[in-house]
Amino acid sequence: MISHDPQLNPDLTRGPDGQWLATPGPVIRTLTLDQLKRYDIGRLNPASKYGQQWPEQKPVDGQRFPMLTEFFALAGSKVRFNIEIKTDPNKPDLTVDPTRFAILAADAIRKGGAADRSTIQSFDWRGLLAVKKHAPEIATGCLTIESSNFDTVQRAGGRPSPWLGGLDLAAHGGSVPRLAKAAGCATWSPFWRNVTADAVKEARALGLKVVPWTVNAPAEMARLIETGVDGLITDYPDRALPILAAKGLKPR
Repeated sequence: MISHDPQLNPDLTRGPDGQWLATPGPVIRTLTLDQLKRYDIGRLNPASKYGQQWPEQKPVDGQRFPMLTEFFALAGSKVRFNIEIKTDPNKPDLTVDPTRFAILAADAIRKGGAADRSTIQSFDWRGLLAVKKHAPEIATGCLTIESSNFDTVQRAGGRPSPWLGGLDLAAHGGSVPRLAKAAGCATWSPFWRNVTADAVKEARALGLKVVPWTVNAPAEMARLIETGVDGLITDYPDRALPILAAKGLKPR
């Protein structure tokens, strides 16, 4: 199934009675397919803080959680996919283990005939390492963030971060691009605020594509393009298109 959250989110989920959920949950993996399909995720709760952040989003009532294979069929044969496995080494009970999750995702991608146009990305590199063993034909993307609220790199931790699949940043000279290369990733996707021109140059020299996430301000999109990134993850591709055009670049 496709879901941003491992459990039902009251900011965007209504029950069979049409009422917004009052609290998070249940955990999605505890539900059957029939049970999950009873929930409506066609609009954001306008009373929630999260819903108020996205006033431009158009509601489409009656939408249900889609299966990945359903999404492939809907999108057609020319679209590329960037699919995130969302497991958390600090919250193992919310999902199946990362190796099992990776195998399920890879098998669904193969079943959908999209292996050659899909990337599996994750902050939890344990799943990415499992993808490379189980389905080496599917590209992987190493997600990272270094911030005060969320830090998967953990430079000051004194030991390897639990997010990095057992890989040791210190053993790779403190270089996140070198670490992503060691993980077998084709793409390094850092938090957009962490991107520097030097880091992009290093990653590109290692043969990595650099696709930062999630940048929505046009000025920051332009700055990142100037550093030489290969792409952008954004909630507003319409904002990026005129910037690409002004720089003589074509989306693909």
